[in-house]
Amino acid sequence: MLSDRSRPVIEATLPVVADNIQQIAQLFYRHMFAAHPELLDGTFNRGNQAQGTQQVALAGSVAVFASSLMRTPEQLPEQLLSRIAHKHASLGLRPEQYDVVHEHLFRAIGDVLGDAVTPEVAAAWDEVYWLMAYALIHQERGLYSARGVRPETVWRPWRVAQRVRETDDVVTFVVERADDRLVKTSLPGQYVSVQVRTPDGTRQPRQYSLTRADDGRHRQFSVKRVHGGGKPDGEVSTVLCESVRVGDELTLSLPFGDVVLDDSGRPVVFASAGIGITPMAGMLSHLAAAGSGLRVLLLHADARPDSFALREQVLADVAALPGASAHVWFERGGGEDLPVAGVHEGFVDLADVDLPDDALYYLCGPIPFMRAVRSALLDRGVPARDVQYEVFGPDLWAADLASEPAPGALAG
Repeated sequence: MLSDRSRPVIEATLPVVADNIQQIAQLFYRHMFAAHPELLDGTFNRGNQAQGTQQVALAGSVAVFASSLMRTPEQLPEQLLSRIAHKHASLGLRPEQYDVVHEHLFRAIGDVLGDAVTPEVAAAWDEVYWLMAYALIHQERGLYSARGVRPETVWRPWRVAQRVRETDDVVTFVVERADDRLVKTSLPGQYVSVQVRTPDGTRQPRQYSLTRADDGRHRQFSVKRVHGGGKPDGEVSTVLCESVRVGDELTLSLPFGDVVLDDSGRPVVFASAGIGITPMAGMLSHLAAAGSGLRVLLLHADARPDSFALREQVLADVAALPGASAHVWFERGGGEDLPVAGVHEGFVDLADVDLPDDALYYLCGPIPFMRAVRSALLDRGVPARDVQYEVFGPDLWAADLASEPAPGALAG
């Protein structure tokens, strides 16, 4: 809980920190990587740096955390913290690295805000940072302990056993264990970090959802090739999609991720767009493997029928589940005959479907898509607690911000 001494200081300075967060974030990363270039070899993703998406990720999450403390001082934003802790654990983050971040983040804040950072202001923001850091360290320690590993042992070697071209820009990899160490099976909906060596020899990580129920010896994940659109292409996805072949060895983390299939027996609705189908495919695969009798509804949106990644697997799993059905929307080419309850043109419209009572909802896709679907669900009376969403990329705070804006929080 934030102290009474710091609360008014944070309340007064949060807007100016939020207004300057982009510049603070840029200076923070510049300072940190100059002092610790090793963090760009295996921990931070250079593609996110080049595209600017990482630039506000950490500083933005601190600001949103502070905003949450203003709104509900007695309660930490557990969903945000859990999401970040799982991502950190998948990268093997260590407690001492929070000291490194603190040093360079507060140097950047001082550089940007200058004399406005009085000792009182610095002390208040220091309190916010360590409240968040210690909460994350505690959660991450629990995640490592539950899996019986240390940060440096979350990684395992896996060998590519199968490679399947799903669409023009999506490739599915099936990997098998390359050593004899025991590996716990994943929970439905989780992801792994995949670490590859780029042409210059640097290790680069990226997270990918597991797209099929695994047996501890084999895992499956699907990769969408990231095209830069004027910026550098995604380094990891380019290496995986263009260079990795059957028989090659990859380094994968243990599975992490807090958006996992609930086992309460309630109906389930999956709503996805584009490559957001990947965690839904993993959860559907688990349900099919278990012979589930739950009522399951899949709502998926894509550009065209031929861009629908994992289509055969997903629709086969829907067909295998006696209580499952699916609706798909295509921006173009919606007339394709598919074994689903409905094929629609345009964007997802929940008025086109009958939603089951007392269902749990899982969303994944671009943040505007998730915001629109979540708003539509709330308008139809679905409780907010029954809607979970998976966020791709480093902006783990953005979906919270979009759905529950707070005074003084970031605007984009």
